[in-house]
Amino acid sequence: MNAFLIALFGAVCWGLAPLFGKVGLRGVNPIDGIVARTAITVLFVGGWAAANGSFSRLSAIPTKRWMYLAIEAFFATFAGDLAYYASIKRGDIGQTSLVLASSPLITMWVGWYFLGESLTFSKIAGAAFIIIGVILVGFKTR
Repeated sequence: MNAFLIALFGAVCWGLAPLFGKVGLRGVNPIDGIVARTAITVLFVGGWAAANGSFSRLSAIPTKRWMYLAIEAFFATFAGDLAYYASIKRGDIGQTSLVLASSPLITMWVGWYFLGESLTFSKIAGAAFIIIGVILVGFKTR
């Protein structure tokens, strides 16, 4: 399966998730919600890892890679998800998700700056549309 279709599947999953998160957070503190969700995720990932032998390969991951994975876990799974939970708890899931969806702008920039990835016209045009969309949803409608 190609990367685009996998990413599209991920987008569908991430598009559906806020609905269930918003309902699940009713009467629940966002940090308690993220703890519960993370525990459930550990069960899913642990089961997957046990089924395909990933546990035996963990020791082969170099220490430096563990450090990068830990930093990524902090930003994505802890800080980012906590901000996501706090924002969907307090706000409209449509507006919140659209603002959070601006994260590819940062990813695109760091990919270009640190990894030397190309900035094509289509990427820049897509980024411009994201920026315009975030600005539009940032305005309160009366």
